[in-house]
Amino acid sequence: MRKKIVAGNWKMNNDLNQTILLIEKLKKIEINEVSVMIAPSSLFLKTAKDLLDDFQIEVVSQNVHQENKGAYTGEVSCDMLKSIGISTTLIGHSERRAYFNEDDEVLLEKVKYAISSGMKIIFCFGEQLIDRKSNKYFEIVKNQLENTVLKLDSECWSNIILAYEPVWAIGTGETASPSQAQEMHEFVRNCVSNCYGDLISEEVSILYGGSVKPSNAYEIFSNKDVDGGLIGGAALVSSDFNEIIKANS
Repeated sequence: MRKKIVAGNWKMNNDLNQTILLIEKLKKIEINEVSVMIAPSSLFLKTAKDLLDDFQIEVVSQNVHQENKGAYTGEVSCDMLKSIGISTTLIGHSERRAYFNEDDEVLLEKVKYAISSGMKIIFCFGEQLIDRKSNKYFEIVKNQLENTVLKLDSECWSNIILAYEPVWAIGTGETASPSQAQEMHEFVRNCVSNCYGDLISEEVSILYGGSVKPSNAYEIFSNKDVDGGLIGGAALVSSDFNEIIKANS
């Protein structure tokens, strides 16, 4: 049975004191059947990991470089992450694609490196507003998957979580309707099934990421192919994040 997951991507928010304060609030949350993750700034991953060491919240990285070491100023490697106890990383977030020009070729390198290093990945993908309006969203998403994770060997899939991000719904206040989310998640699961069979496709968790908040979380998570959420702004407010977690229980 695939996991229900709620992952909070803090992006470039919260200094050290704010990170500690938010984590102390999150430690009071009751967690049952849902896997909960947070992705603070890389500066504070070790602090977060230490604070949550005996608690049911996994600390994950927002990004990782595709090389193990070298002259890559400002970058972080898998070995660095693993040395502080981090075993999962986001790869391919829409903001990395848009602002840092990470294309499918680079993302495939990152995916292969992370998995070969023994890490799990949350692989992000999704269409722009122009793709949605021109009815090319299935084509765009299929290409993003075929150029990256669908190139992997089947045994890699035990270390993969997928996260569908309709880019037009990130930070805009717009949200894909529950039926739109389900439609795409079902399409993605079928893409995986076509490559690897039903056993793998039914086990992989597919998260929705796009302006999820307490008021819409339950309706979105109630869809049969939506296994949770990759949460942005609402993850920075402990009470909102708690309500979203409960909506996926």
